[in-house]
Amino acid sequence: MHEVAGRKTPTIRLRRLAGELKRLRIAAALTVERVAEETGLDQSSLYRVERALNKPQRRTVTTLLNLYDVPKDRQETLLGWLRDSGQQGWFRAYEPYLPEQYQTYISFEYDAERLRNYENMFVPGLLQTEDYARAVVEGVGLNLGDEDVQRRVEVRVQRQAVLHRPAPMQLHAVVSEAAIRCTVGGPAVMRAQLDRLAQAASQPNVRLQVIPFTAGAHPGLVGSFVVMDFADPFDSPLVYTDGPQGDAFLETQEEVARFAAMFDRTAGFALSPAQSKKLIQDAAKAV
Repeated sequence: MHEVAGRKTPTIRLRRLAGELKRLRIAAALTVERVAEETGLDQSSLYRVERALNKPQRRTVTTLLNLYDVPKDRQETLLGWLRDSGQQGWFRAYEPYLPEQYQTYISFEYDAERLRNYENMFVPGLLQTEDYARAVVEGVGLNLGDEDVQRRVEVRVQRQAVLHRPAPMQLHAVVSEAAIRCTVGGPAVMRAQLDRLAQAASQPNVRLQVIPFTAGAHPGLVGSFVVMDFADPFDSPLVYTDGPQGDAFLETQEEVARFAAMFDRTAGFALSPAQSKKLIQDAAKAV
């Protein structure tokens, strides 16, 4: 059974616009009720706009931005997000096979300029081989049919294009040695995956570090997470976490700063990129 069949995930631009409109309203010390009084707009519509449930009309957004006293140059940026908000990502065809939060994550990841990714047990998705990805999806996915598995694997592989585009994403990946030693998919699959990691470590836009077992306790033991940074100066960084209880996006300055500091501290327990590459190559020989 498809998890989100019939549901349409908001595009990243619509989510950005919704979040910024809410932030601007709060900064202007206005309640939704007061905005409705000042503009004549319907309260329920305003709530839906701020949650990216509705795509607002241009005149609605212009009215709100004028009320919030937003400078004209910034208004043009936000209206550009509105104009482009109908553009769905490449993964649109896979919507029936993907959980909604995962679709949202992919849309943010595609637009990110830099990713700081800590992984506790698995190789980061952007660095996985197809066979390794299939073994992961089959191993952790519950009640997934063959078609669901195949589509999720295809998505995971296609996501990796962000590392090879003309202006490639900058990826700083820190992984536990457990992700290197756990033989996911069997020896042949894992050996090929480790070879891929060693190759990725040589890419100029990829910084890969491994935390050895000998490092002992470190902040990353609490679980995997991603810190995303964007090129657009109006687009604030965010954090994505996933776990057995579900996925979550954290967007406040305090939350992002906390996880960014946690990533830096965790990376401090890791081997250097050169030492990490050697550990990976040695692990490949031992599989």
